[in-house]
Amino acid sequence: MTETPNELMRATYTALCKRGYASLRMQDIADESSKSKATLHYHYESKRELLSAFLDYLYDGFAERLDDLDGERPVDRLLALVDVVLTPRDEDTHRGFQTALLEIKAQGPYDDQFREQLLRFDRLLHDRFESLLEAGQRDGDVRAEVDPDETADFFVTAVNGAQTRYVSVGHPVERARDSLTDYVTRQLLTDAATDRVVSE
Repeated sequence: MTETPNELMRATYTALCKRGYASLRMQDIADESSKSKATLHYHYESKRELLSAFLDYLYDGFAERLDDLDGERPVDRLLALVDVVLTPRDEDTHRGFQTALLEIKAQGPYDDQFREQLLRFDRLLHDRFESLLEAGQRDGDVRAEVDPDETADFFVTAVNGAQTRYVSVGHPVERARDSLTDYVTRQLLTDAATDRVVSE
């Protein structure tokens, strides 16, 4: 991606945090960048096309974050993944951006392209949880009776629910993060793995 689209993606993020999805205008995005509204329309014909590109931009960044999880063992990276998806990266903009993202998600039932892009996020997160659980079983850290696919599905639902609850009623995502972390250590791990994780 060249510098101009990168700048426009950053400007889109800032404008979404300030204005949300519904009231966002192309001019708002231009105002957050060094580019004119005409330049935006040169690259993207409409707000919908720009936001579709923005979702792809977010996806690429999210995938990079999931590829860079800390931890030597799969279980350590599993706990790091819970931490990553439920820890605000920027306290000043987190709620505004999550609110705008929820507005975009609400378009999913009516917009096939948005729905498919949002589904990519779900699949990516599910598959990463599932692969870490499977690797943890191979290492002997995750209990053999745990179903990685079903458990990964539960995690994705819990993460999405925590983010929606945070936006809707202000419930802190940290509570969900702590609960999921406890669920992993107390319910999914073998006794030996639990002792190791808790003692670290």
